[in-house]
Amino acid sequence: MHELSITCNIVELVAEAANGRNVRRVTLEIGKLSGVLPEAIAFCFPEVARGTLAESAHLDIHEIEGRACCEVCGSEFSIAYLLAICACGSTRCRPIAGDDLNLKSIELEEAA
Repeated sequence: MHELSITCNIVELVAEAANGRNVRRVTLEIGKLSGVLPEAIAFCFPEVARGTLAESAHLDIHEIEGRACCEVCGSEFSIAYLLAICACGSTRCRPIAGDDLNLKSIELEEAA
């Protein structure tokens, strides 16, 4: 389960960025082609965040659809898998969205 390791890294990054302030909200973008299971990240987050500045943070996860661009005809289209076939019949398609994981934002409590 590599999601546990990924969640540990996310919490570490959030704690660094928080600079001593408590974290209210963490927003992630997880691409459907990334190989990362959003449900597993959501499951791991509360336990990994326990005892850190992100302990009481709400986790928002937005799933990003996969998209590809055909290198033959230039059309862009939705994909569910990394291997795709364009409507023109070409298999020379490259993913342009949905294959990454982004820490989109961190909402912090106001400094006292």
